[in-house]
Amino acid sequence: MGLFQKFKQGLQKTQNKLVHEIKRIVTRSPRLTPEIVDELEAALIAADLGAPMATQIIDAVKKAYETQGSNGLDVFEIAGREIEESLGRGQTPLKIQPNALTVISLVGVNGTGKTTTSAKLAYLLQSQGRSVVLAACDTFRAAATDQIKLWGDRLKVPVITGADRADPASVAHDALSAALARKADYLIIDTAGRLHTKHNLMQELQKLHRVIDKKLPGAPHEVLLVLDGSTGMNALNQAREFNKSVRLTGLVITKLDGTSKGGMVVAIQRELALPIKFVGLGEQPDDLQAFEARQFSTAMFSEKE
Repeated sequence: MGLFQKFKQGLQKTQNKLVHEIKRIVTRSPRLTPEIVDELEAALIAADLGAPMATQIIDAVKKAYETQGSNGLDVFEIAGREIEESLGRGQTPLKIQPNALTVISLVGVNGTGKTTTSAKLAYLLQSQGRSVVLAACDTFRAAATDQIKLWGDRLKVPVITGADRADPASVAHDALSAALARKADYLIIDTAGRLHTKHNLMQELQKLHRVIDKKLPGAPHEVLLVLDGSTGMNALNQAREFNKSVRLTGLVITKLDGTSKGGMVVAIQRELALPIKFVGLGEQPDDLQAFEARQFSTAMFSEKE
């Protein structure tokens, strides 16, 4: 399956709801009345695109209507173009340190899919010919260590673990030593889920990052916040708070295949100006995909029927 088809399939619930609603509104009248404008804006906000993005799209639709009238006015094309432009701004690929180890720390609240994302990211990097080590730093949830070890066995990726309730920073330090000794390209750190409102847990995460920076200056090179796409705009609050506590470099949006709230990707990226590095579009190892603004925006408005 091609990349566009993966995006299209993963965003089907979002796309079905949004396109159906827009089509229902615009086919009611050939004129862009204030009532039509209000309904369009409400539909865009309901898709969790956020009020600023909805306003930007509506302004572009109004401008197009003023210059060309209703003939040839394509709300889908306009919305897709505005979203692509917004998402593409500041987009950067995953970092890699030339001839050195690149450290990636995955952070987020409980239940967003960090452990599975760690394994899927390892799979993706391996498929690109990179060598990877996984660090099981969620030491407070025994199932997390077991889960990542199973993934490691399945993908043939070394997993560095510690004892139950071990200091996560200590495990990260050992994993960093192991990755350096193996001359690995990437070390992926699976951190424990933590509520962004728990000050002590955020301090623990900051400590983990300080420890690895002391051993390898500049690490972690990527701090990716993993967000559950099905939580919609609630994810925006998580992103705001994590970004205050740790130096986020990008976002990973998971579970987009099971939600009609895919527009939250646009709202979060627009507010925080953080690049979306990857999106999760299914359960299989290869369903974590590098984010492409054009593919994403086209998939959201790919059908008008």
